[in-house]
Amino acid sequence: MDSLQWVDQTYIQKHKSEDPSTLRELYYPNLRMYSTHGNTSKQKTAADAALAFLYRYGRRAAMSLAIYMLSYLPLVGRFVLPAASFYTFNKAVGPIPATVIFGSGVFLPRRYLVVFLQSYFSSRSLMRELLEPYFSRIRFNREQKRLWFRDREGLLFGFGVGFYVFLKIPLLGVLIYGIAEASTAYLITKITDPPPAPAYSERFTESQVRWTNKHEFLRLPLANLDDHKLEKINESHDVAGARQLPGKKFS
Repeated sequence: MDSLQWVDQTYIQKHKSEDPSTLRELYYPNLRMYSTHGNTSKQKTAADAALAFLYRYGRRAAMSLAIYMLSYLPLVGRFVLPAASFYTFNKAVGPIPATVIFGSGVFLPRRYLVVFLQSYFSSRSLMRELLEPYFSRIRFNREQKRLWFRDREGLLFGFGVGFYVFLKIPLLGVLIYGIAEASTAYLITKITDPPPAPAYSERFTESQVRWTNKHEFLRLPLANLDDHKLEKINESHDVAGARQLPGKKFS
C-alpha cells in the first residue's frame, strides 16, 4: 500500500502542469479504506485454509510428477513435456510462441524443459503473492479471480518471470523482491480501474474481471504509459456500469 501511495504521488507530480480534471482517479485513498479481512462471516477457518493450500499445491505436484513420469515412456515420451509446454503457454502467450516452444522442446534435453516449466509456474506463484495486498481488499470469488488472471495472463507472466530470475541471485534477490513489490503497485494502476469508496463497491469487483483497455494499453510506447487515460477507454466500454460508481478524483 505504501508503494501504491508513492505511485499516486508520483503520478500527480508528473502531471502537475495538466488540467486536474483530465487526470485519472487515485488508487490509494479509497483502497486503503477497504478491510483486509473481508466478510468475517464467510472467512475460512485455519483448517480449511490449510486444506485448500495442500489441495492446490498437492494437485500441482501430482500433475508435475505424472507428466515427468510419462516423459519416460517409449516412443511418445519425448513429446510429453513439449506438449505440456504448448498447452501451458498457448493460454499465456498465444499459439505461435507456444508452437515455437513445442518445436524446440522436441530437440532440447528434458532437463531444460523441466527448468522452463518450473520457471513458468514459479513466476505465477510469485505474481499471486505480489498481488495479495490488492486481492485481500478487493474481494473476488473463485471464478472471478480465475478469469481476472486469465485475461491478464500474458502480461503477468512477462512481468513475473523477469523478477523470478533475479530473485534466484543470492543476496541480490532480497533487494529485488522489494523492487518487485513497488513495481506491482505501478502495474495495478495499469491493469485495473481506480476503486470507488467501499460503500459503492458492490458492482466494482465484477467490472474488473475483464481488462477492458488491454489492446489500447499494450499498443502504447513505454515512454507514454502515463499518458493513457483509463477512464476514457473504460467509459466507452461501459462495463457493468462501473464507471457510474462514485470515486475519489484528484483535484
